[in-house]
Amino acid sequence: MANMVVQLLGFFLGLLGLVGSVVATVLPHWRRTSYVGSNIITATAYMKGLWMECVWHSTGIYQCEVHRSMLALPPDLQVARALMVLSCLTSTLAVLVSSTGMKCTRCARRSPTKHVLAISGGVCFLSAGMLCLITVCWTTNDVILDFYNPILPEGMKYEIGMAVYLGYVSACLSLMGGAVLCWNCEGRPGNALPLHIPRHHHPPPPPVFSTLNTPAPPYYPPAALNGNRTPSRTSVSSSGYRLNDYV
Repeated sequence: MANMVVQLLGFFLGLLGLVGSVVATVLPHWRRTSYVGSNIITATAYMKGLWMECVWHSTGIYQCEVHRSMLALPPDLQVARALMVLSCLTSTLAVLVSSTGMKCTRCARRSPTKHVLAISGGVCFLSAGMLCLITVCWTTNDVILDFYNPILPEGMKYEIGMAVYLGYVSACLSLMGGAVLCWNCEGRPGNALPLHIPRHHHPPPPPVFSTLNTPAPPYYPPAALNGNRTPSRTSVSSSGYRLNDYV
């Protein structure tokens, strides 16, 4: 029962990581305008995401424009797109595989591959968390380097957006869920069939009776055995006497 609860905890942590990764991928709040220098008081705020750029006006108008061409984007943005999409797909695969391998489901019950499926789901969660973590760390590094670049104008400097922080949280949840699933399923389940068929043991050999302690038969002298023999037919003569009487 305790193992089942731990598996459910790891599964729901990974599921929350999947939801957070999808939301962080879709949101445009990866980079936002930095309010430094002459940009302290501005009427507009710019935000950049993986798929679109948005402008927020002080009047309350919110406008977004989707990136038309993928090849015209900078290489770092293209790589970030690919990594986040792979992270979401891997998390989705982890949810499907781990739900099949958990003890609370009826799929593949009493099968030796059930715990293997649960471990595979945990590994997929770990991979998805690492992909998301690499993406947000890379974006954070680029934003910080551009912010402290003295050559870059102040109007082109950005700060870390809300979607990056959400990506950090999602990556941590996915890593925690995958680690819990892998740790809980490292042993073989008790309801699964044995992986190795026990060999048939040969029956033990019959006991050997030792003759060392067997008492020897009593010894009788030849004279005592003469009278104990039964007369045979050849010892009887035609006259009616026995040959033993004369021996």
